[in-house]
Amino acid sequence: MTKVARSRSYEDMCGIARALDVIGERWALLIVRELMLGPKRYTDLEAGLRRISPDVLAARLRELEAAGVLRRDTLPPPAASRVYALTGRGRELEQTLLALGRWGSRAPVPVGGARLGVDAAMLALPTLFSPERAGELDASYELKVGGERFAAVVGEGRLELTRGVLTAPDAVIEVEPGVLAAILWHGRTLAEAVSDGEAEVRGSRRAANRFLRLFPLPDPPSG
Repeated sequence: MTKVARSRSYEDMCGIARALDVIGERWALLIVRELMLGPKRYTDLEAGLRRISPDVLAARLRELEAAGVLRRDTLPPPAASRVYALTGRGRELEQTLLALGRWGSRAPVPVGGARLGVDAAMLALPTLFSPERAGELDASYELKVGGERFAAVVGEGRLELTRGVLTAPDAVIEVEPGVLAAILWHGRTLAEAVSDGEAEVRGSRRAANRFLRLFPLPDPPSG
């Protein structure tokens, strides 16, 4: 295992403490979140983490790269952009992130200037996906959220979510992240959002509504 130069360490042999030595700094896991669905440029990371300073972002990226969590890549032509991508070790954090998301979804929603970014909204889907509600559903959906496109395929009680497009989805849903959250968890209906010009559905409206019911919030803490 690569030894990472850090300003702070728990100096504890416990695996949890050693994991936190790598990903416990502020913003580290959110950078991993932003890369979970695919590589991003530095400017894309800044846009997704709007409150992070350039110095902190650069420091976290260096630390995560040194720890083997992410790497720098170059996209193939014609883009040829320099991007950051998760390594295999970084992708192993997916289930940890989803479990944290399920746990955190039971906490009060922040008020004021809190926002929901595109990748955060998309990762909330596998975080809260209900196999019981999906049942024997076998369908595919294209989601255009905040101008970015994602392919969602439901089958055999599982959800597969990737960046990209589908050739013949059952429905295409176009919406901003905050409106999507309002529809999924805060009582707004898809019909209301469409009527107000804040969402667009192409294909089967029934299929779209069925899909949007697959992500219930967990019960609140029992105390």
